[in-house]
Amino acid sequence: MIKNEAVRDHLILEDQQEEACGVFGIYSNDPDFEAATLTYLGLYALQHRGQESAGIVVSDGQHLAVHKNLGLVSHVFNRDILEQLKGRIGIGHVRYSTTGSSLFANAQPLAARCSRGMMAVAHNGNLVNTESLRIRLQNEGSVFQTTTDTEVIINLIARHSRDSLPNAIIKATAELKGSYSSLIMTKDTLIGVRDPYGVRPMCLGKLSNAYILASESCVFSSIGARFIRDVEPGEIIFIDNDGVRSYHLPKVNRRALCVFEYIYFARPDSNIDGINVHLARKAMGNELAKLFKGEADVVIPVPDTGVSTAVGFAETSGIPYDIGLIKNTYVGRTFIQPHQELRDLGVRIKLNPVESVLRGKRVVIIDDTIVRGTTSGKIIHLLRDAGAKEVHMCVSAPPITHPCYYGIDTSVRKELIASSHSIEEIRRYIGADSLTYLNMEGLLQAMVPKEELCLACFNGEYPIEIQDEHNDKYLLEER
Repeated sequence: MIKNEAVRDHLILEDQQEEACGVFGIYSNDPDFEAATLTYLGLYALQHRGQESAGIVVSDGQHLAVHKNLGLVSHVFNRDILEQLKGRIGIGHVRYSTTGSSLFANAQPLAARCSRGMMAVAHNGNLVNTESLRIRLQNEGSVFQTTTDTEVIINLIARHSRDSLPNAIIKATAELKGSYSSLIMTKDTLIGVRDPYGVRPMCLGKLSNAYILASESCVFSSIGARFIRDVEPGEIIFIDNDGVRSYHLPKVNRRALCVFEYIYFARPDSNIDGINVHLARKAMGNELAKLFKGEADVVIPVPDTGVSTAVGFAETSGIPYDIGLIKNTYVGRTFIQPHQELRDLGVRIKLNPVESVLRGKRVVIIDDTIVRGTTSGKIIHLLRDAGAKEVHMCVSAPPITHPCYYGIDTSVRKELIASSHSIEEIRRYIGADSLTYLNMEGLLQAMVPKEELCLACFNGEYPIEIQDEHNDKYLLEER
């Protein structure tokens, strides 16, 4: 979670849910293989999952080399830097901070030296027992250089250095509670780990004779690789000179893939656990259209995540689909406005209305979520200024009433507008002529298999027990 509320209030899209991170790893036995370049391209394909920092660690089989910094992938790396990162094994990371502040020290992958040699870790997710593990490890002599839960993982693995590497990782991950799709790299091995609930995605692919692990399958088509399969919840995949082998953590009673991977986070061309993201969003639009009771002349999306849903909505409702907002892709998500007057222009900098599409029209606008309501209100005001006669807001998710502890930067519960306001009150607050949320029945109808999703943001039913004291305090105070 971002702790600095002053900074949070200055973000352009301050009421949007922010992504989990993205990870990419590649292994080849070819000593001339350019792992850094392929990792760079893989991170480019995952840039939507995090824009705060980017990093790559490579190994030539003997030594690890690392480069990371704050900023976008294209800002952190250039040709000269990539040419210096010589190695046939690589892991990379793009980050949005869900635990730990946005500092250079927290940029990933994290690399550290332990008794078994150099090791690097890239982590996507959020541990719910970080503080208790950190305190225990500090009491046992561990020294921490960052505020991320990723460093806890490294220290736990190092604690079991007398075991074989597979046993050390199995013992370390057995102590982790929460969500994690993580990559671990030694000088000669690439390891992928997905938590037993499968909250965050991970998949396996192949490019010629090189194996790849990545957060999303869209990476494979982007670099000309072949998708093999999803990494199973609780699976640990080892890739080394002997090939690919799997180990499994103890099974839990259910799966709990974050439903927001389909609603918002993942790229529409990705397939996650057998479901195509675009088709899932389109099905959400089909279901959302069945709930809309008004009349309209045009359906428009909030780009980019609203596009697939708007297509499905138009298909079912019969209301024509069009582009009513143009997104300026060169404005980053962490673009901070220093003054109130500029903050008020934030949405206009990010989104520009197409007046000829909107003027005099009854407009349905499709968005993925309403978190605090501030951006939705600004967008609706923008459409009215462009001449829209009516603006009907339709949201492709149920109201978000509970915070997430598994890797999404949602506000504390008191800042989630749906936790304390009725739909009618939210409609008045954002200034829409009508407001329609996709209900839980419609969401589950659009998703298959529906019993394998985490829906805690909507119903407060957390699949993984929240163990740290500060998290328990949140739950007790906010229920």
